[in-house]
Amino acid sequence: MFANEMAEAACVIGHKRPHECNEEVEEPQKTKKKRKVDEDTCQNQHKRKEKKSRLSAGLFGEDCEIRHEQVYEFLKYAVLGKRHNATQPSWCRIYHQRHLAKVVVIVLQEVSQLYFYKFYLQFKHLRRAFQHRFSLPPTSANFIASVCGEGISMKHQNSMQGSASAYSGHIPKNSDLQKDPIIEKYGEEKHGLTSYILTLEEMRKYDYPLEGSPGCGNYVHTQCESPRTDSSPLFGLDCEMCLTEKGNEVTRVSLVDAEGQCIMDELIKPETQILNYFTRYSGITRKILLPVKTKLPEIQDKLKKLLPCDAVLVGHSLNADLHALQMIHPSVIDTSLLFARHKGRRFKLKFLAKAVLGKEIQSENKVGHDPKEDAEAALELLQYFIDQGPRKVVELNLEMVLSAPNLMESSQQKSALQLQQNGVQKHSSEPPSIPKPCFLDYLNATGQKTLLLSRKELASSGLCQNSLSTSNKQILKRAIQEVPLSSFSVIQFTLRSAHDAPDLVAEVCEKMRIQLADMLTVYAGPFDKDFCLKSLRREFKKCGPIQSLTVLTETHQVQRPVTVMMLDCDMLIKELEMDIENEGVIYVAGVKKTLTDTDLQEKFSHLKDLQALFWPRDLKTGKHRNYCFLKFQTSESAQEALQDINRQGAKGSQLQSRKALTSSHLHRWICHMDYNDGKPIQLVHHILHIKKEQLSTSEQDIRKKLKKLDRSIKKLYRSLENNTLCVVLLPGVNSVYGSFSGLGLMGIKEESRNSAC
Repeated sequence: MFANEMAEAACVIGHKRPHECNEEVEEPQKTKKKRKVDEDTCQNQHKRKEKKSRLSAGLFGEDCEIRHEQVYEFLKYAVLGKRHNATQPSWCRIYHQRHLAKVVVIVLQEVSQLYFYKFYLQFKHLRRAFQHRFSLPPTSANFIASVCGEGISMKHQNSMQGSASAYSGHIPKNSDLQKDPIIEKYGEEKHGLTSYILTLEEMRKYDYPLEGSPGCGNYVHTQCESPRTDSSPLFGLDCEMCLTEKGNEVTRVSLVDAEGQCIMDELIKPETQILNYFTRYSGITRKILLPVKTKLPEIQDKLKKLLPCDAVLVGHSLNADLHALQMIHPSVIDTSLLFARHKGRRFKLKFLAKAVLGKEIQSENKVGHDPKEDAEAALELLQYFIDQGPRKVVELNLEMVLSAPNLMESSQQKSALQLQQNGVQKHSSEPPSIPKPCFLDYLNATGQKTLLLSRKELASSGLCQNSLSTSNKQILKRAIQEVPLSSFSVIQFTLRSAHDAPDLVAEVCEKMRIQLADMLTVYAGPFDKDFCLKSLRREFKKCGPIQSLTVLTETHQVQRPVTVMMLDCDMLIKELEMDIENEGVIYVAGVKKTLTDTDLQEKFSHLKDLQALFWPRDLKTGKHRNYCFLKFQTSESAQEALQDINRQGAKGSQLQSRKALTSSHLHRWICHMDYNDGKPIQLVHHILHIKKEQLSTSEQDIRKKLKKLDRSIKKLYRSLENNTLCVVLLPGVNSVYGSFSGLGLMGIKEESRNSAC
């Protein structure tokens, strides 16, 4: 019933009468056809309004690693967007970021890019669900901190044994939070509004108008003398002033009640001539004030009538507003003092509204401030303080949020000043170490929940404090429960193979090199005894660069050597063709190296729906290869292009084409593998000397573990809300036994793709 009513209400927006969309009545056949058209039109309009987030195809053919800092900026923009001044990353753009439901990062600790391609068939879900992939440099000492911001603090951590809240328990007495001025004044517990009303001493200290105070002799008293309780009515008050011959005089006043309703918004004619309208801040102009006849005494009388006898006024630096109104009120709450800072400094209302409430006020696009907007913001800030309590306000870490944009610059200046004072040269080669601000602080500032789940191994890094008995299964169970409740989540699974031999990575790497070499080796023949090796090389060179060419004289029968490692080769090739990363991508060989990038673009410009072109370079010489990859918008367009290129080949063209099999990272692996201290490695030499041995126990164990990890990710992925950005990070390995790059996979969950996976 409720769904039908909502559908009807939504359809009414686009039509004059609700029944045009879904009312069932008897009507002529012609009218029914027209109604059907209207229904289709309405549904199409609704579909157009539902924008879905998507990622750009800029990663196709990326010939470089994505640094951890770039991943951090990407996640920051995905979570915060332009509303919080986050910058759109250039290496992979996010379209319609504000429509993202959530952001989830899954980290597979101890897993590298090498493992992904070596045990490719085990990652059934990963390779089918995530279309975008990129290389990562080998892991740093603290991988999660590097991709989520080095300034990540203990207040963002979730204990696996404790509550889901990151803020349970009491603040330790030796904590810096105990020294916060808010905690020092109000303690940790929640209080009613009467606890935050300024005392008589505080009003005198902060220059509030009081009876008997200098200059307040002619001020009007609101006569609100009844005792205040925690149920007393709240009213937000804000004024705008202009500079007159008398000084700053009020020219506009707004009063808002606790429900956010504006009960008073009046323009006031000053007593003396205006010298400066302060239009940029007040929004007042000569034209606006010209017809105004209302004087200040009228406003004072109106305020006295509107305010109940136990009213509490709320404002930001409210003393200035009351002086401008020339009024005395005994019960006030000042949000500039409530959200206290060290050394008596104060936050601006605009900052607090954005950081605490997530609201944009005093926009630069508007002419002047809106006192109704400012009064309402002050009221909401107080209500947030009362509802959440002092502890929650302190844990927002507003100082960090405020200083984040300028933290680096100000800290460097401060450090340079300290160095000068200590007699150290200003131009030191060692720059001061500056902590990097973390976007999790922004999330907490806007009241959004973050979730970090991992195992005990991260305790040393200061990110998690979990039990040693915690398993991947327990992490998965909790993640499925709590990820839907969090705006940003980081879930870490650990490989933890039972056979963590030091040489295991080297063993896997060597087998991977051999398997790649076997896949890159072509056996052709038989040939006549007088065949020309040079012409043979020239013929095969059309398909791509030839690393080596060896003549086998022992037999005339051409057959690829069969080993245990290559028994799954046909299955692997089929899976590579079906890989989502290779969807709509074709490989083209026989490209002349003399062509320029522009020439190549023009050569394929006639192909339908061509989206991107990747022309790899030799990492050693910097010259283009004689093959390229073409990416199309659809698989159908790619198939048409493949047939078109092969037809040209049949007519004498040097170009040859097939469906792409390799990852965009694979050619880099080949380049690194081809050279060892500058000497070429003979790939055929590896092939002919492979040992026919069964998979080691350690490798079998890894295979099982990786298959379980893939299943865990699949379960977690299926539980995610549609339009959720999911990023899977394989940190890589950086140890004395070798450095191996990591891998990133990401995608935005869609309903259709989820059902296919």
